[in-house]
Amino acid sequence: MLESITSAHWIFGAVILTAAYFVRGVAGFGSGLIAIPLLALVMPLTIVVPLVVFLDYVASASHGLSDRQHIQWRQILPLLPFSLIGVLAGLYLFTTVDSVMLAHALGVFVLAYAFYTLFYKDGNRPASAVWAAPAGGLGGLVGTLFGTGGPFYVAYLKHRGLPKTQFRATFATIFLLDGAGRLIGYLSSGYFNLEWLIFAALSLPIMGIGLYLGGHIHTNISQRTFQIAVSILLVISGISLLLRH
Repeated sequence: MLESITSAHWIFGAVILTAAYFVRGVAGFGSGLIAIPLLALVMPLTIVVPLVVFLDYVASASHGLSDRQHIQWRQILPLLPFSLIGVLAGLYLFTTVDSVMLAHALGVFVLAYAFYTLFYKDGNRPASAVWAAPAGGLGGLVGTLFGTGGPFYVAYLKHRGLPKTQFRATFATIFLLDGAGRLIGYLSSGYFNLEWLIFAALSLPIMGIGLYLGGHIHTNISQRTFQIAVSILLVISGISLLLRH
Protein backbone atom coordinates (compact mmCIF):
# COMPACT_ATOMS: atom_id res chain seq x y z
CA MET A 1 0.00 0.00 0.00
CA LEU A 2 2.75 2.49 0.94
CA GLU A 3 4.56 1.98 -2.37
CA SER A 4 1.41 2.82 -4.37
CA ILE A 5 0.79 6.20 -2.67
CA THR A 6 1.95 9.13 -4.79
CA SER A 7 3.20 12.52 -3.59
CA ALA A 8 -0.15 14.03 -4.59
CA HIS A 9 -1.94 11.51 -2.37
CA TRP A 10 0.30 12.35 0.61
CA ILE A 11 -0.39 16.07 0.15
CA PHE A 12 -4.12 15.43 -0.29
CA GLY A 13 -4.20 13.37 2.89
CA ALA A 14 -2.31 16.00 4.90
CA VAL A 15 -4.66 18.77 3.75
CA ILE A 16 -7.77 16.69 4.54
CA LEU A 17 -6.53 15.75 8.03
CA THR A 18 -5.59 19.35 8.83
CA ALA A 19 -9.01 20.61 7.68
CA ALA A 20 -10.87 17.83 9.52
CA TYR A 21 -9.17 18.49 12.85
CA PHE A 22 -9.43 22.25 12.37
CA VAL A 23 -13.21 21.71 12.26
CA ARG A 24 -12.98 19.51 15.36
CA GLY A 25 -10.97 22.20 17.14
CA VAL A 26 -13.69 24.75 16.35
CA ALA A 27 -16.82 22.64 16.90
CA GLY A 28 -15.64 19.81 19.16
CA PHE A 29 -16.70 17.11 16.67
CA GLY A 30 -16.96 16.42 12.92
CA SER A 31 -13.41 15.28 12.10
CA GLY A 32 -14.45 11.76 11.13
CA LEU A 33 -17.28 12.96 8.90
CA ILE A 34 -14.83 15.04 6.89
CA ALA A 35 -11.67 12.92 6.97
CA ILE A 36 -13.05 9.41 6.40
CA PRO A 37 -15.14 9.86 3.22
CA LEU A 38 -12.44 11.99 1.58
CA LEU A 39 -9.51 9.78 2.55
CA ALA A 40 -11.55 6.75 1.44
CA LEU A 41 -11.32 8.11 -2.11
CA VAL A 42 -7.61 7.23 -2.19
CA MET A 43 -7.20 4.59 0.54
CA PRO A 44 -9.10 1.45 1.66
CA LEU A 45 -11.69 1.93 4.40
CA THR A 46 -9.99 -0.86 6.38
CA ILE A 47 -7.01 1.50 6.86
CA VAL A 48 -8.86 4.82 6.96
CA VAL A 49 -11.51 4.00 9.55
CA PRO A 50 -9.19 2.53 12.25
CA LEU A 51 -6.73 5.38 11.61
CA VAL A 52 -9.27 8.19 12.09
CA VAL A 53 -10.89 6.41 15.05
CA PHE A 54 -7.44 6.32 16.68
CA LEU A 55 -6.78 10.01 15.92
CA ASP A 56 -10.22 10.98 17.22
CA TYR A 57 -9.54 8.95 20.35
CA VAL A 58 -6.37 10.95 21.03
CA ALA A 59 -8.24 14.22 20.36
CA SER A 60 -11.10 13.21 22.66
CA ALA A 61 -8.64 12.29 25.42
CA SER A 62 -7.19 15.79 25.35
CA HIS A 63 -10.64 17.41 25.57
CA GLY A 64 -12.02 14.98 28.13
CA LEU A 65 -9.06 15.28 30.48
CA SER A 66 -8.86 19.07 30.34
CA ASP A 67 -12.59 19.48 31.14
CA ARG A 68 -13.11 16.37 33.28
CA GLN A 69 -14.87 18.28 36.07
CA HIS A 70 -17.66 19.09 33.57
CA ILE A 71 -18.36 15.48 32.50
CA GLN A 72 -22.03 14.58 33.00
CA TRP A 73 -21.97 10.88 33.81
CA ARG A 74 -25.77 10.66 34.23
CA GLN A 75 -26.04 11.45 30.51
CA ILE A 76 -23.40 8.90 29.55
CA LEU A 77 -24.40 5.78 31.49
CA PRO A 78 -27.74 5.14 29.69
CA LEU A 79 -25.89 5.18 26.33
CA LEU A 80 -23.16 2.67 27.16
CA PRO A 81 -24.92 -0.73 26.94
CA PHE A 82 -26.49 0.18 23.60
CA SER A 83 -23.19 1.56 22.29
CA LEU A 84 -21.50 -1.75 23.14
CA ILE A 85 -24.14 -3.70 21.21
CA GLY A 86 -23.65 -1.37 18.23
CA VAL A 87 -19.84 -1.75 18.36
CA LEU A 88 -20.05 -5.56 18.36
CA ALA A 89 -22.49 -5.55 15.42
CA GLY A 90 -20.30 -3.05 13.56
CA LEU A 91 -17.14 -5.13 14.05
CA TYR A 92 -18.89 -8.18 12.59
CA LEU A 93 -20.06 -6.25 9.50
CA PHE A 94 -16.71 -4.46 9.10
CA THR A 95 -14.88 -7.78 8.76
CA THR A 96 -17.46 -9.52 6.54
CA VAL A 97 -18.91 -6.91 4.14
CA ASP A 98 -17.21 -6.07 0.81
CA SER A 99 -15.14 -2.86 0.94
CA VAL A 100 -16.82 -1.28 -2.10
CA MET A 101 -20.25 -1.95 -0.58
CA LEU A 102 -19.05 -0.34 2.65
CA ALA A 103 -17.85 2.70 0.70
CA HIS A 104 -21.25 3.03 -1.01
CA ALA A 105 -23.04 2.68 2.34
CA LEU A 106 -20.77 5.37 3.78
CA GLY A 107 -21.62 7.60 0.83
CA VAL A 108 -25.36 7.20 1.50
CA PHE A 109 -24.88 7.96 5.20
CA VAL A 110 -22.71 11.03 4.54
CA LEU A 111 -25.21 12.40 2.01
CA ALA A 112 -28.12 11.85 4.40
CA TYR A 113 -26.30 13.61 7.22
CA ALA A 114 -25.21 16.47 4.93
CA PHE A 115 -28.78 17.18 3.79
CA TYR A 116 -30.00 16.84 7.37
CA THR A 117 -27.57 19.54 8.55
CA LEU A 118 -28.40 21.77 5.58
CA PHE A 119 -32.15 21.83 6.14
CA TYR A 120 -32.69 20.98 9.81
CA LYS A 121 -33.71 23.85 12.06
CA ASP A 122 -32.26 23.34 15.53
CA GLY A 123 -34.96 23.32 18.18
CA ASN A 124 -34.93 23.53 21.94
CA ARG A 125 -37.19 20.59 22.77
CA PRO A 126 -35.60 18.32 25.41
CA ALA A 127 -35.16 14.66 24.54
CA SER A 128 -36.27 11.81 26.78
CA ALA A 129 -33.61 9.43 28.13
CA VAL A 130 -35.44 6.73 26.13
CA TRP A 131 -33.61 8.09 23.07
CA ALA A 132 -30.35 6.80 24.60
CA ALA A 133 -31.15 3.37 23.09
CA PRO A 134 -31.20 4.35 19.38
CA ALA A 135 -28.53 7.05 19.86
CA GLY A 136 -26.15 4.65 21.60
CA GLY A 137 -26.86 1.70 19.30
CA LEU A 138 -26.50 3.67 16.07
CA GLY A 139 -23.52 5.60 17.42
CA GLY A 140 -21.67 2.36 18.17
CA LEU A 141 -22.70 0.65 14.93
CA VAL A 142 -22.03 3.51 12.50
CA GLY A 143 -18.94 4.59 14.42
CA THR A 144 -17.39 1.14 14.09
CA LEU A 145 -18.28 0.75 10.42
CA PHE A 146 -17.45 4.26 9.24
CA GLY A 147 -15.78 6.05 12.17
CA THR A 148 -18.60 8.61 12.07
CA GLY A 149 -20.97 7.70 14.89
CA GLY A 150 -20.60 11.11 16.54
CA PRO A 151 -23.73 12.73 15.01
CA PHE A 152 -26.00 10.36 16.94
CA TYR A 153 -24.34 11.21 20.25
CA VAL A 154 -24.27 14.91 19.36
CA ALA A 155 -27.99 14.96 18.50
CA TYR A 156 -28.85 13.21 21.77
CA LEU A 157 -26.70 15.45 23.97
CA LYS A 158 -27.86 18.63 22.24
CA HIS A 159 -31.42 17.82 23.26
CA ARG A 160 -30.45 17.01 26.83
CA GLY A 161 -29.84 20.70 27.52
CA LEU A 162 -26.11 20.65 28.29
CA PRO A 163 -24.13 23.91 28.32
CA LYS A 164 -21.25 24.14 25.83
CA THR A 165 -18.41 23.13 28.18
CA GLN A 166 -20.37 20.21 29.65
CA PHE A 167 -21.39 19.15 26.15
CA ARG A 168 -17.79 19.06 24.87
CA ALA A 169 -16.46 17.19 27.91
CA THR A 170 -19.34 14.70 27.96
CA PHE A 171 -19.14 14.01 24.22
CA ALA A 172 -15.37 13.50 24.46
CA THR A 173 -15.85 11.02 27.32
CA ILE A 174 -18.50 9.08 25.40
CA PHE A 175 -16.09 8.78 22.51
CA LEU A 176 -13.31 7.63 24.84
CA LEU A 177 -15.47 4.79 26.15
CA ASP A 178 -17.05 3.94 22.80
CA GLY A 179 -13.74 4.35 20.95
CA ALA A 180 -11.89 2.04 23.34
CA GLY A 181 -14.21 -0.80 22.35
CA ARG A 182 -13.73 -0.08 18.67
CA LEU A 183 -9.94 0.11 18.92
CA ILE A 184 -9.79 -3.18 20.85
CA GLY A 185 -11.96 -4.75 18.14
CA TYR A 186 -9.76 -3.44 15.31
CA LEU A 187 -6.65 -4.65 17.15
CA SER A 188 -8.06 -8.14 17.69
CA SER A 189 -9.06 -8.28 14.01
CA GLY A 190 -5.49 -7.56 12.87
CA TYR A 191 -5.93 -4.10 11.36
CA PHE A 192 -3.09 -2.51 13.38
CA ASN A 193 -0.17 -3.80 11.32
CA LEU A 194 3.18 -2.10 10.59
CA GLU A 195 1.76 -0.19 7.62
CA TRP A 196 -1.07 1.19 9.76
CA LEU A 197 1.40 2.22 12.50
CA ILE A 198 3.41 4.24 9.95
CA PHE A 199 0.26 6.04 8.81
CA ALA A 200 -0.67 6.76 12.44
CA ALA A 201 2.79 8.12 13.30
CA LEU A 202 2.72 10.45 10.29
CA SER A 203 -0.86 11.58 10.99
CA LEU A 204 -0.53 12.50 14.67
CA PRO A 205 1.43 15.76 14.19
CA ILE A 206 -0.91 16.80 11.36
CA MET A 207 -3.90 16.19 13.63
CA GLY A 208 -2.22 18.28 16.35
CA ILE A 209 -1.74 21.21 13.99
CA GLY A 210 -5.39 21.12 12.90
CA LEU A 211 -6.66 20.96 16.49
CA TYR A 212 -4.40 23.81 17.58
CA LEU A 213 -5.50 26.06 14.71
CA GLY A 214 -9.17 25.26 15.25
CA GLY A 215 -8.93 25.92 18.97
CA HIS A 216 -7.03 29.20 18.72
CA ILE A 217 -8.10 30.88 15.50
CA HIS A 218 -11.34 32.84 15.69
CA THR A 219 -13.11 33.92 12.52
CA ASN A 220 -16.07 36.13 11.69
CA ILE A 221 -17.86 33.28 9.91
CA SER A 222 -21.22 32.55 11.51
CA GLN A 223 -21.95 29.08 12.86
CA ARG A 224 -24.63 28.56 10.19
CA THR A 225 -22.32 29.56 7.32
CA PHE A 226 -19.62 27.29 8.71
CA GLN A 227 -22.14 24.43 8.93
CA ILE A 228 -23.34 24.97 5.34
CA ALA A 229 -19.76 24.92 4.02
CA VAL A 230 -19.06 21.62 5.81
CA SER A 231 -22.36 20.15 4.55
CA ILE A 232 -21.53 21.03 0.92
CA LEU A 233 -18.14 19.36 1.32
CA LEU A 234 -19.89 16.26 2.67
CA VAL A 235 -22.30 16.19 -0.29
CA ILE A 236 -19.35 16.19 -2.71
CA SER A 237 -17.50 13.45 -0.82
CA GLY A 238 -20.68 11.36 -0.45
CA ILE A 239 -21.38 11.47 -4.20
CA SER A 240 -17.74 10.57 -4.90
CA LEU A 241 -18.02 7.50 -2.68
CA LEU A 242 -21.21 6.37 -4.45
CA LEU A 243 -19.35 6.54 -7.77
CA ARG A 244 -16.49 4.42 -6.46
CA HIS A 245 -15.97 1.00 -8.08
